[in-house]
Amino acid sequence: MTTDQEQEDGDHVLWSRVRAGDRDAFAVVFDRHAGAVYGHVLRRIGDGGEAEDLTSAVFLTAWRRRAEVTFDRDSALPWLLGTANRTLANRRRALKRYRALAARVPLPRDVPDHADEVARRIDRERTAEALRRSVARLPRHERDVVELCVWGGLDQQAAATALGVALGTVKARMHRARKRLGGLLAEEGVHAGTYRGIEEAR
Repeated sequence: MTTDQEQEDGDHVLWSRVRAGDRDAFAVVFDRHAGAVYGHVLRRIGDGGEAEDLTSAVFLTAWRRRAEVTFDRDSALPWLLGTANRTLANRRRALKRYRALAARVPLPRDVPDHADEVARRIDRERTAEALRRSVARLPRHERDVVELCVWGGLDQQAAATALGVALGTVKARMHRARKRLGGLLAEEGVHAGTYRGIEEAR
């Protein structure tokens, strides 16, 4: 059971107890950051159920590797989002192996899902998907910065910590990503101004 003091403590103080195996302190960190990790993953894959599973995997990794967690200005979130990116990369590799196997072993056709058809008519969902596709076409190092700063809500210093690179590197990658995304979104028929977060990420 957590106390008011635990809720007020910074991540670094709590994590000194987590390293010693304190599950209550870990629960406070989970409650504090699970929503941000889930949102970050959901925006990248667009599947709520799978995003929940991957969020659990991120925090399981944090518990297992609790002696290795690093902080940016007393926050564990950059490390958690960096771990989320690596977890997603592992998922993509596993999915690629699955698709290769499925190509060799024909699977039965899925019954059409009418709910999916309805969802495709919702402009916001369609536009969000266009953004996901456009971001996916960015070079990996630029994509990571956009996902952390725009979708993950980190500032550029925290993103630099999450990625293990210099702040200037993040700034340069974000600048190039903004220019590239303008063209990619235009190809999708979406005005880049729809996503103010891309321009406002600092």
